[in-house]
Amino acid sequence: MTKPTLADGNWDYVLTLLPADWQELAKTSGGVRRLRGAESLSSLLRTLLLHVAHGCSLRTTSVVAKAAGWASMSDVALLNKLRLCEKWLQALCAGLLAESGLSLPPVHRGLRMRLVDSTIIKEPGDTGSPWRVLYSLRVPDWQCDFFRLSSAKGAGNSESFKYFSIKQGDCLLADRGFSHLAGIDHVHRQGGFVIVRLHDQSTPLENKDGTPVKLLDWLTQLGEPGQVGELKVWLPAAKGSKTRVAARLCAIRKSFEAAALAERKLKRRASRKQSELNEVTLEHSAWIVVLTTVAPEILSETEVLEWYRVRWQIELAFKRLKSLGDVGHLPKRNDVSSRAWVYGKLLIALLTEKMQRHAAAFSPWGGRWLEQDPPPEFLA
Repeated sequence: MTKPTLADGNWDYVLTLLPADWQELAKTSGGVRRLRGAESLSSLLRTLLLHVAHGCSLRTTSVVAKAAGWASMSDVALLNKLRLCEKWLQALCAGLLAESGLSLPPVHRGLRMRLVDSTIIKEPGDTGSPWRVLYSLRVPDWQCDFFRLSSAKGAGNSESFKYFSIKQGDCLLADRGFSHLAGIDHVHRQGGFVIVRLHDQSTPLENKDGTPVKLLDWLTQLGEPGQVGELKVWLPAAKGSKTRVAARLCAIRKSFEAAALAERKLKRRASRKQSELNEVTLEHSAWIVVLTTVAPEILSETEVLEWYRVRWQIELAFKRLKSLGDVGHLPKRNDVSSRAWVYGKLLIALLTEKMQRHAAAFSPWGGRWLEQDPPPEFLA
């Protein structure tokens, strides 16, 4: 009998972080009908995460898993197993998200909420090519309903809504990297909506009469921390379009502490990049400004901000996914295995977040501020 190692003990701890019914989910999701080639469900999951999270190639993963006694299967068999386990990995992610206490605002009149993100990954090696991954997760079932892999360089490979397939009633939530006229116009023409953090320098705004919106003049009216406001605006016609898009700005004034923190972050970033900090950007950092094309009778300004906060909360996991993704092996071009890759990455991110919550419980100062509503970083 093989003597247990420290790595085995660590893996046993990871298993305790999974949803209580993680083994049952393997069967009910249809992901694992027969183990065939794996020592156990635990060994199968460990093998899959070695490939997805650690960035090992399928061939290397197959060799390591066989040497460790976890599984005995070829790289082709392992790829097929990854595809079969897509629903299992999704169910594990959904279970961890449910345990995290993430509450979702009510959805009105049939809106389908989709959390959108983009990340850059790089093939292993010094000469590896960078690739851009675009994907969206549908809530509340947390299903990956879109995945696109393209070169990170050249025209047509930017961070934009225009590459996403849109259905009537879709509402895409994204950070400021997606705040561009062409992408928002694409969603609008397909019958969808957006809730996106405003990037004022790449998204010009107009009043009803066509004059530019004086954003800072409006924001300064929200002078009290926590004060919420709304402003009706129009987006100029995008290239190839003849009509403007009606939209709303929903803003909240940050606390003094959060505003100071945001200012320090901007200054550090400018110093790190050795660039000059735009004074307008610095002035706007005291507020969170969200642009939406959803009508006020469907979502109020408070509800819009609540939904953006959901996007921010899952962004913690997205950041983990990004930091893991750029050292990982390229996802496959098959849709099923690509989605399984996303779920595997997200699973690692959520497990990492749960580990942090456990660690905070041992800190005399960690428990209280982590449970504040909202956490302080939301307003940063």
